Amino acid sequence: MSEENEQTPKKKYYDYISVGNRTPQRAYFVQQHDKNKMFEELLKEMNDKQTLVIVKSKRGADSLMEYLKAQGINSISIHGNHRASQIVDAQTAFNAKKTAILITTDRIFETMTLEDTRLLINYDLPIDAPDYFLRLRQVDEVGESISLIDPEDENMLAMVELMMKCEMKEVEIKGFEHTNRVQSRPKDKTKKPRHQKVKQRAKRIAEIKSKWIPTEDVK
Repeated sequence: MSEENEQTPKKKYYDYISVGNRTPQRAYFVQQHDKNKMFEELLKEMNDKQTLVIVKSKRGADSLMEYLKAQGINSISIHGNHRASQIVDAQTAFNAKKTAILITTDRIFETMTLEDTRLLINYDLPIDAPDYFLRLRQVDEVGESISLIDPEDENMLAMVELMMKCEMKEVEIKGFEHTNRVQSRPKDKTKKPRHQKVKQRAKRIAEIKSKWIPTEDVK
């Protein structure tokens, strides 16, 4: 074979735009208190894919694990309250496919080396937008990413989309029932969205937002 016919391997880039465009991404709008139920529904179509779930707090990780346990679904929750040996054991169990669902926080995720992850669940968006792309690299070209978006996270979602210059596909679960939850304090309606896409989403999330019923604090 002549040198002219030899193909030079294409260089792989890891900037925000490249990473964002290489991995299929979906976004589901849901209130925080309905995320456990929605995650359970999503699992029904995942066929036991190796699933990494990233939450924003230790309490959230444990709460989700307990919820799944009550539904007969096995998972491992690992976070900063666990010993280093426990974190290693969780990593080993996931890589050996002894567990299909690993729930953790950004802080611990960054210390782990996980293999063959096929599904990333952004149960909560990160506090810092660049951390989203560190998560996304876990399933880069081999899996997909799903984000559960609380309406309060719209600005962060807009920031992520702006950084990768593409939008997440917005999806709804047919027949999913969003539940009521009384809100203790009225929302600040003076805050304006910083991304024009938020306005376009308004119709789709109106039903979800209408479930929040502002009430005064009880003294």
